[in-house]
Amino acid sequence: MTELILIRHGETDWNRELRFQGHVDVPLNSTGREQARRLAERLAAERPPVDHLICSDLIRTRETAAPSLQVYFPQLSVDTLTDASLREQHFGVVDGLRVDDVKTGHADAWERWLRFEADYGMPGGETTRQFHTRVMDAVRRIAQQHAGRKVMVVTHGGVLDMIWRTARGTGLDGPRQSDIPNAGLNRVRVDGDTVEVLDWADVRHLADLPAQPVYDQKKLVVR
Repeated sequence: MTELILIRHGETDWNRELRFQGHVDVPLNSTGREQARRLAERLAAERPPVDHLICSDLIRTRETAAPSLQVYFPQLSVDTLTDASLREQHFGVVDGLRVDDVKTGHADAWERWLRFEADYGMPGGETTRQFHTRVMDAVRRIAQQHAGRKVMVVTHGGVLDMIWRTARGTGLDGPRQSDIPNAGLNRVRVDGDTVEVLDWADVRHLADLPAQPVYDQKKLVVR
């Protein structure tokens, strides 16, 4: 069995603007950098410590991972520990757009999106099922490569949603049901194809920071 400490990247300005970030390279804002610093401070007390660190290749995850890397593996460069398969879902033509812009410029795609169907994806992007396959292939590979160890994985909200759905057996249709805060701590145990949630959405280290922006799919869903 392998324990994964799953981290969504710290806050970006685009989180505040409710943009589809997808595969666009967006850096952390000042709050996100402070979240990353506090995350590293919290993890410095982990016993037993983290054995390995891996992150998405996008800058917002690399910047989130950097302070923790200094705690655990100061001799390594974060650029040598990236895996593109841990990227956020690809949203095609709406990557980088605000929700209001998608509503006006891609109205039909937005209406389809709000059904949250597993086999639909924004034009030019991934369907949820394709995304889920990519994510879980990566999770299984990481767990096999680091069997019996504790691995910190810095990635994206959508990736964590796919892992949570797998662990809970909720299926891929329907809106997101789990809380996935920026720079929160989420722990799972992976044993073959089985994923078990040990802890989720722990943000005690962020308690006095500004309230996070929330993209609540449950409020958007069209039934």
